[in-house]
Amino acid sequence: MGPLVVVSQLATGLGVLAGAMLVKSAMERPMAGPGGWQPPRCATCNGTGRVACLCARWSDGDVGCRTCAGSGRMACSSCGGSGTGRPIPVQLNLRSNRPP
Repeated sequence: MGPLVVVSQLATGLGVLAGAMLVKSAMERPMAGPGGWQPPRCATCNGTGRVACLCARWSDGDVGCRTCAGSGRMACSSCGGSGTGRPIPVQLNLRSNRPP
């Protein structure tokens, strides 16, 4: 093996090592920690994703239906049970002021 092959293999090995260290440092940092971006909490369920089921509101003490599976809590209709706000789809109609 000539000196050029050894140098080439050493450079390749150092490149792989540097890439592994870069990936490791990126994985250790939290994506959205205490100071990072957090999705907004749902105002209806306060971020829990569950609200009181309708069967618990109008029943005579017995709680349970298919929606809540007997727990008395159903998925929030505002956030879909995720606990975070959902973006509202908006359609924008743009008109051009230029003549055709």
